[in-house]
Amino acid sequence: MTTTDWKNQSPDIVLDFWFPDNGHEASLETHRDFWIWRMRGGVDEAICSDFAELTEAAARGLLDHWAQTPCGRLALVIALDQFPRSLWRGTPGAYAQDIKAARLVLEAVENGHYEALEHPWEKQFYLISIGHCEGPDHLKRMRMLRPYALAILEEAPKHLVPSYRRSLEQNDIVTGVIERFGRHPHRNAILGRVSTADEEAYIAAGEFPHEREIPKTLI
Repeated sequence: MTTTDWKNQSPDIVLDFWFPDNGHEASLETHRDFWIWRMRGGVDEAICSDFAELTEAAARGLLDHWAQTPCGRLALVIALDQFPRSLWRGTPGAYAQDIKAARLVLEAVENGHYEALEHPWEKQFYLISIGHCEGPDHLKRMRMLRPYALAILEEAPKHLVPSYRRSLEQNDIVTGVIERFGRHPHRNAILGRVSTADEEAYIAAGEFPHEREIPKTLI
């Protein structure tokens, strides 16, 4: 039985998987597919079969050294924020690393790692991580994000502007949910939390931000 040498494991294993050099940014349609695969469960099988050990290693802190560089930090955020949602979907483990991931993002804003990222789709996953992380400062963080979401929209390639306009709308919708409830009520059952009457009505309606339809001509 071999043991992975996590100290020398390159973050490229995550980045090459999550951000493939396959021309997804060439058109709005192909970029839409990029997002659908990642945000609508299409990636689950690959993560469970190929990245389970790495996800566990990230959760145990064995990949913390990746945060020393902008791209390494991005890979670590993906491994802490996105991968658990596939590997441990439907369990509390899906959200267990959210605080650590959000802290990494907030540090990235302060130390320049965020601005050092080259592409808007890379930066967008930092903002998604902040939106995921519940806590007493959640609303403050969501409001802080809006200028960054606007900046991403402004720097996006012209043909992808509809994609990042929708991302800005998504940020505003999540902000509204946190303003109303202070948390993501759709997680209540998984986390064993008692829902308020208002939350029960929201859950029954089933109109959750993360399940919004991704239109064919606008993502």
